[in-house]
Amino acid sequence: MTSALVIMDLQNGILERYGDRGREVVATAATALDAARRAGVPVIFVRVAFREGAPEISPRNAGFARLAGSMSMDESAPATRVHEGVAPRPGEIVVTKRRVSAFAGSDLDVVLRSRSIDHLVLCGIATSGVVLSTVRRAADEDYAITVLADACADLDEEVHRVLTEKVFPRQAEVLTTAQWIERRGALDAP
Repeated sequence: MTSALVIMDLQNGILERYGDRGREVVATAATALDAARRAGVPVIFVRVAFREGAPEISPRNAGFARLAGSMSMDESAPATRVHEGVAPRPGEIVVTKRRVSAFAGSDLDVVLRSRSIDHLVLCGIATSGVVLSTVRRAADEDYAITVLADACADLDEEVHRVLTEKVFPRQAEVLTTAQWIERRGALDAP
């Protein structure tokens, strides 16, 4: 299996709402990022952003309409930049999506298939948003999936717990970042 670490929505505008918990997730994701880079596991960063004026946001989409009204989510806005704690290096792929799932409105599937990646190691914010939507779509697309539970967060801790302990294990392996790092030699280490 060829794996990739997929870091989702760890961007400035989203992390602002998570305070200390967001900083903890960034630090944990940075640990996974460092391990992936050392092991030669490809890393893909996913962010949500829109064209100027957000023509992709329908007024019928309550979540995104509210988000667009609260901050600038234009592609060049500071709110849509990947947080400096997990910043991409030159040559690492940044995928821009237009909806909740990392696959929706993006070229993520094309990037994964062109690199023969068939195992996704997922982390990001929010557990009930991008992580849930991406797990579901990835499972439907026949990817093997690992979720790094401690490198994900949700504004509702109980929702995070239920998803990582009861829902995700039906379609994904759920590990801590430390557990994944211990196993990474079996993933793609050169």
